Amino acid sequence: MRYELYYWPGIQGRGEYVRLALEDCGAGYADVARSDRGMAAMMKMMEAGAGTPPFAPPFLKAGRLVIGQTANILLYLGSRHGLAPKPEACRLWVHQLQLTIADFVLEIHDTHHPLGPSLYYEDQRAPAKKRTGEFWNQRVPKYLGYFERLRQGTGGSYLTGRRVSYADLSLFQIVEGLRYAFPKRMKAFERSIPGVVELHDRVADRPNIRAYLASDRRIAFNEDGIFRHYPALDLE
Repeated sequence: MRYELYYWPGIQGRGEYVRLALEDCGAGYADVARSDRGMAAMMKMMEAGAGTPPFAPPFLKAGRLVIGQTANILLYLGSRHGLAPKPEACRLWVHQLQLTIADFVLEIHDTHHPLGPSLYYEDQRAPAKKRTGEFWNQRVPKYLGYFERLRQGTGGSYLTGRRVSYADLSLFQIVEGLRYAFPKRMKAFERSIPGVVELHDRVADRPNIRAYLASDRRIAFNEDGIFRHYPALDLE
């Protein structure tokens, strides 16, 4: 099956977690909104008044199925492409990890937009600085500390043991994004999460991921996405 991924064409955003899964398993897919008239096709699908239209991108078209929400898409892909364990309890565990990552992604976004996404960063600099301080003092240790404990407890190479899952790919993206957005803060913090850093490096060295990162299919980080580098927020 050749999939169709619908997401905003100029940013990695939440669509990147789906791209990483598709790339790692070698699935054929079209990044529709990056093609001619792709944006119009994406908007038409969201504006449909009948059936089960998605609320917002990312969403994935798989045959006649249209699947929305990042974690939901990954749940679907994981069981079909070897990126999730087969037993139900284990599949739900990986899904649970992905939902936790989704919560973390929202908190990362809110460091630069604590008052809401409809305002520019320049309109909320002071609240953003305050929110970022709390984020690094309290939230990053809580989230990444949790994943570090999981890494140390599995005895394997990945979060669930010896085989990679889509949650590992997503955690890789978290580390990549925080390194871009907060290079000074992240460099200092990484000393406390060696297992997470090792997992990041292991994912980066997977053949399909390595090829993807070197290709033009990987959109560069920029200040329109979730991970944004504002020097005023990246204080040591």
